Amino acid sequence: MSLLAVVGAVGLATYFVDGRARERSSAAKGGDLVVPVAVAKAEQRTLPVVIRAIGNVDPYTSVAVKARVDGQIVEVNFKEGEEVAKDSILFKIDPRPFLAALRQAEAQNARDAAALSQAQAQERRYKELLEKNFVSKDAYSQFETNAQTAKAVAEASKAAVETARLNLEYCTIRSPIDGFAGKIQIQIGNLVKANDVNPLVVVNQVHPVLVTFSVPEQQLAAIRKYSAEGPLTVEATVPGANKPATSGRLSFIDNAVDPSTGTIRLRGVFDNADNGLWPGQFVNASVRLYEQPNAIVVPSQAIQNGPDGEYVFVINSNSTAEMRPVKVDRSDGQDTVVSSGVKAGERVVIRGQLKVTNGARVKLES
Repeated sequence: MSLLAVVGAVGLATYFVDGRARERSSAAKGGDLVVPVAVAKAEQRTLPVVIRAIGNVDPYTSVAVKARVDGQIVEVNFKEGEEVAKDSILFKIDPRPFLAALRQAEAQNARDAAALSQAQAQERRYKELLEKNFVSKDAYSQFETNAQTAKAVAEASKAAVETARLNLEYCTIRSPIDGFAGKIQIQIGNLVKANDVNPLVVVNQVHPVLVTFSVPEQQLAAIRKYSAEGPLTVEATVPGANKPATSGRLSFIDNAVDPSTGTIRLRGVFDNADNGLWPGQFVNASVRLYEQPNAIVVPSQAIQNGPDGEYVFVINSNSTAEMRPVKVDRSDGQDTVVSSGVKAGERVVIRGQLKVTNGARVKLES
């Protein structure tokens, strides 16, 4: 190797080492690397105090429609799943046997009514004869008894007519409520029995509708306190529905805590005009207790946990991060209320905290 080549190589290496040293020296003079972060301002505003739980939707009323007489189904006048009105005809049972029974009962009642009329006429005649001493009291008593017996028989046959008429009416099965019909269990042509275990169909009322949920027993005192001051608002959100929460009111607090779970059951009632809540659904339910004024609110993702408790990074005016201990009052989904450590208007880090240290220089992301 020539002397010129060796000298050139040494010079290049010296230049490279000196350059790296100068670069490190420059970085050291400039401080730590700048950390990119996203921030949000702490706000002072009124925030509702809510209790959240998972609930399920129940029909306001559910009726298992059953036959009240034995017979054969001859008509089904609705479709499965459709909305039915109160008193609308759902099924018809063959009425002919019941119509014949009604006519027979009416005929028997007519005979018994005629017999009663005759017995009463005889009783009146013999009463007049008794008053004139033309017959004995014992003779009159027999006709009086006959009239009373005929009256009882006539009343019994009249009741039989009413029973036969009711049975004929029961051949037309109507919806007892407004609601939505479920699966039809009995098709045309099948025989049904009165009050069978299996219903013909189930009708669910969903206007209004109920949402049932349970909360820890520790929250019962607050719920009872604020419900005594007025109706509490209950909101229900269907997961994945991409719709605003539906508002209702708290209508029921159970009379006992479930000792096996340590929870108390609550129920809210909703108008449900848009059918957004459907029986059997699981929903996110919340009870709004009261409005907390002047609350200091930060995004929940700003709260960090360390060995000494919870803290946030506050960005100062010189774009450096200050690790600030905070006292969390409560969290409500995306918002957290802090009672100390942060003032309204201060900027807190909501993304990038893992790379931030106390005193670090930061760059705000747009």
